[in-house]
Amino acid sequence: MHIPEGFLTGEAAALGTLTAAVGVGVCLRGAARTSREKDLPVAGLAAAFFIVGEAPFIPVTLGTNAHLLGGALAVALLGPYLGALTITTVCILQALLFGSGGITTLGTTVTVLALVPAFVGYPILLALRKPLPLHVAAGLTAAVCVLLSALLFTAFMTLGAKSGIDRSTFASVTLGTYAVVAVIEGVVTALLIRALLSIRPDLIRVRRRPVPA
Repeated sequence: MHIPEGFLTGEAAALGTLTAAVGVGVCLRGAARTSREKDLPVAGLAAAFFIVGEAPFIPVTLGTNAHLLGGALAVALLGPYLGALTITTVCILQALLFGSGGITTLGTTVTVLALVPAFVGYPILLALRKPLPLHVAAGLTAAVCVLLSALLFTAFMTLGAKSGIDRSTFASVTLGTYAVVAVIEGVVTALLIRALLSIRPDLIRVRRRPVPA
């Protein structure tokens, strides 16, 4: 879900950059206020895990590939602010080191992959954890985040493209592929959260705190 270099018009790329700059700025301030010392090593390990986990595994079209996103898992473990910054770091490293997506389109990539889970997915997760077990809530949130990110990615790719593309074909292929990815990511996220709850529940920021007696 990384947009290739030079694919977007200047206006579309600028919109993605502006959105990412504002969102990342909010996350930097929020992380400085809410992050715990023990979250930083977890963020580093999570970034390494997501770099591997986001390796493309389903070719889509127009030079793009489908892959696991990891945003919902990141915000469940680290909170919305540090979670989004972790995914942002992954996006930057992938663009600079591995050529996954472009530099001029980096803002759109960050918006799609990091900000959607932080500002949309995290509130959904907080709502779902009330009636559901946390691992189930996290899995459902991950699936929803993948679908929402796919919709936003498709909008950027079809409405912001420099040259004309078959919008209906691209949208159907992309959204159909990411519907499969959503199921996979939901299951993986639920299993990982369930495993952590049994061995290191303190690492999960979204976990409910015990009610004092």
